[in-house]
Amino acid sequence: MVDVSEKPGSKRMAVASCKVLLGENAFRLVAANQIAKGDVLSVAKIAGIYGAKHTANLIPLCHNIMLSKVQLELRLNEHERAVEIKGEVTAVGQTGVEMEAMTAVSVAGLTIYDMCKAVCKDIQITNIQLEMKTGGKSGEWARNQ
Repeated sequence: MVDVSEKPGSKRMAVASCKVLLGENAFRLVAANQIAKGDVLSVAKIAGIYGAKHTANLIPLCHNIMLSKVQLELRLNEHERAVEIKGEVTAVGQTGVEMEAMTAVSVAGLTIYDMCKAVCKDIQITNIQLEMKTGGKSGEWARNQ
C-alpha cells in the first residue's frame, strides 16, 4: 500500500454510477416490487452501502477509510428497462474515496443481478464509472468537463 501518513487530511468526496439493464420482464417485476427475493431496490441500496464500507476488504491495496457518508440513489429508467445507480461517498482523510464510491454502485448492481437472475439471465451491469471527485492534492475532477 502507498504510505499516506505524511499527507494532510482533507474532505474527500466521490460520485460513481452504473446502469443495470434488466429486460422487459425483470424490469416490470422490479418496478412492481414482485421479485420473489424481496424489495430489490431497497436491498440493493443497503448492499451498496455495505460494499462501500468494506472496500478495503475486497481490493487488496486499498486503504481502510473511515467514511462520513455513503448515499445511494437507484432510479428506474422505463425507456431502457434499467436501474440507474448513483453513489456518493464522503470522508475526511488522507486518501480519496473513489474506490468506495465505485464499489458501492458495483455491489448494488450485483445485488440487483442476484435478486433478478431467476427471471432473466440476460441482465447486464454496465458503465461502472467515476463521475466526479473532490479533495486531495489533485483537487476536483468531473467527467465530461
